[in-house]
Formats: sequence, C-alpha cells, structure tokens
Amino acid sequence: MFSPWRSDSGDDGTRLTLAEVLLTLLDGPMPFRFTAYDGSAAGPADADVGLHLRTPRGTAYLATAPGSLGMARAYVSGDLELTGVHPGDPYELLRLMAEAMHWRRPDARTLTRVARSLGPAQLLPPTPPPQEALPDWRRALEGLRHSRRRDAEAIQHHYDVSNRFYEMVLGPSMTYTCAAYPTADATLEQAQAAKYDLVFRKLGLQPGQRLLDVGCGWGAMVRHAARNGVRALGVTLSQEQAAWAQAAITAEGLDHLAEVRHLDYRDVAESGFDAISSIGLTEHIGVANYPAYFGVLYRKLRPGGRILNHCITRPDNIHVPRVRGGFIDRYVFPDGELTGSGKIITVMQNTGFEVRHEENLREHYATTCAAWCANLVTHWDECVAEVGEATAKVWGLYMAGSRLGFERNQVQLHQVLGVRLHENGAADFPLRPDWGSL
Repeated sequence: MFSPWRSDSGDDGTRLTLAEVLLTLLDGPMPFRFTAYDGSAAGPADADVGLHLRTPRGTAYLATAPGSLGMARAYVSGDLELTGVHPGDPYELLRLMAEAMHWRRPDARTLTRVARSLGPAQLLPPTPPPQEALPDWRRALEGLRHSRRRDAEAIQHHYDVSNRFYEMVLGPSMTYTCAAYPTADATLEQAQAAKYDLVFRKLGLQPGQRLLDVGCGWGAMVRHAARNGVRALGVTLSQEQAAWAQAAITAEGLDHLAEVRHLDYRDVAESGFDAISSIGLTEHIGVANYPAYFGVLYRKLRPGGRILNHCITRPDNIHVPRVRGGFIDRYVFPDGELTGSGKIITVMQNTGFEVRHEENLREHYATTCAAWCANLVTHWDECVAEVGEATAKVWGLYMAGSRLGFERNQVQLHQVLGVRLHENGAADFPLRPDWGSL
C-alpha cells in the first residue's frame, strides 16, 4: 500500500505533484493545508492555517535553499503565501511547523525522483529578494567579521530601516529589547518601563552619578537615567537611532544630563563611569571578541562601578559555529552570534569583573515578541506604506519565530550583573541585593 510519507514506495517513472514532493520529504502527516499552483494539495482540507505555493520561482527558492532561507525567500518575494494567519503575526503557522512537522532524510533514489519531478528549471537558484543581506563570503570582501566597518554595516542593515516603522512596532518606548513584565497582564509600555527601572536599580545608580549605555538604541535607558538625576551617555552605530534619540532628549528637556552619540563604544573618550549598561549589544559583538569587549568596558568603569549585560543567549554553553546562510543571518542580524550565559560569565570573570547576580528573562521575551507582533498587525497598512510589504513580512516572520524560540527554550535572555572591585577587594555592594523584585 502506498504511503505518501515513505520512500520505499515504487517508482513507476511518473512525475510527482508538488504536494506529493512535500509529502515524500515529510516523516508523518501534513499538519496544515498545503496547496500549489499545479493544482495539488495536501493536509487537512478543513485546516485553519496553511501555505499556498504560487509560482515556479517559489519552488526554485525552496528547492535550491532548503530550510529557513528558501522559505524566507519564497515568502518575502510573494511566491509563498500564508493562509489563515496575518503576515504581521504568523506565530500559529510557525508553531504547527515546529511542533508537528518532522522531516526525514531522503535516500538517493527519492532525491533523484524529486529532482526529476521538479525539472531542471526549478533547480537553478533565482536571484534573492533585495531585502536579503549579502552572503558571508561577499561580506568578507568588505572587511573581516566584526571589523569596525562591517559591524557598522550589520547594525545599519537591521536598525536603519525607518524610525517611523519602529515607532509603530515598538510603541512609545522605542525599545527593541526584552521587556520585564511585573505582572502577566502588564502592557508592553509598563513592562519596558519596569525593565529600565530594574536595570537602573541593579546598577545602584544615584543622582549625580554617570552612566554609559553602549548600544543604546533610541536612547530609552539614557532618558530613564536622566529623569532620575543621572548623567547618561549613550552610543550607537546607527545614525538614525542617534538622531531620533537626541531629538527625544531635547524634547524632554534632558540635554543637561543626557547625550546620545553616533559612535562605536570603543571610541568613547571618557572613563571613570559609575555604571555601564549593555542592553542588546553583545549579540552583535562575536564570541571571540568578548574578552576585548568586556576589557574595554572594564577600563571605562571606576573601582566599585557596576556593569549590567543584558543579551539573548543559548540554552547551553556548547560551542556551535555561527549559522551562516539562514534566515536570521541573511535577513535580520548579519554576523550575529549567540552563546550561553556561562560563557558570558566566564569571560566577565576572566576580564576582572566579580559577577554578583544573573537572571533569565526568557518567558518575558516571548511575551515581548507577541506584543510587537500585535503592534505590527494593528499598524500593518501603515508599516507596509512606510517600508514595503516585503520588509514588513520579514519583521513579522522574525518576531513570531523569536517568540516561538523563547517559548521552546531554543534561546534565552540573561542579565548578568558585575562589579569592578577596588584593589583591596571591596565591591561597594550591599550584603544582600537591594534592588528588590520587578
């Protein structure tokens, strides 16, 4: 009896339909509805969500770049449509794909039959959509990974999209990092304010002290600190972020306490800061560069000063080479790299910091991503008008996929608090943490 998800069926030389190709590569039934331009279909006819493959070019994208990259290319270009979900929040379809789709390793005979069924035209890679970053080897022509020039280009690829677009997606806080929800029913704005307050209290900041915020984004931490009487300097490699942040500082009348510069953190001339916050920057640094990164920040702190490092992490500390050519690398964070919290703590300790506290906010980031997707759905037409449908799709896919990753513990979010000790070992730290809870 023929089973459409087994490879030991007979091959009578007939060509497979596109739905049959998909079922041949699956180990188990189709969990949602799939339809294609050749008229074939698979999966439950009454499924609430599904995929529709519109064009032969979409087939070529999927065939020549299997996995997340091929699907992203077909989806962003409009050759693959999602059904039953909003493009600003495709979470439910991604959840089904992650939980109920299981791919099998096809044998040579199966691959040959699939290739013959698709035909030679679908085995030639089409030109990628313009939203895609250059491949790793092409980026290398622009400089070594994490060179100053290449880091600046990577940051600009992701953050210099449109400040207006980010205002609609992120909300009034203009914060593109994990919020800290004090309660399950807190709003995104309440949770982002709670996050900045938590960082402020963990750093032990007092009026009149000096804060350096590296990778400051649109300056929310800088403005929070200034509102509480702290002199704050933020730096970012995104020129659009710096301009928006400085305008927001001026609008709030905080110029006498706050400043944001379009500047590499390595080029900050000042030192002797009472505290340093790094919120969402470490992901862009590169694991091999952690010692140099934390070394720079160590030298910027006064003895007794604290550092708070807040970043996405892996759930383990097993070294995994950076994934090249996937959706995240080519569409979201070129040159991005993650490791476990243990690696971060180890490097901080080896740099000279005494680590005093660590906290995992994994579930908080899943909730944050859900809120961003909800904002994108609400403002979808405006976002598409601002940046184009393809770019808006990229962000919906990325944020919904990230939510799923945090929920399934594929990624985490850690805050690590350290202190630069005095020469006699004094930490200027209370006997018990004094920042309380969220």
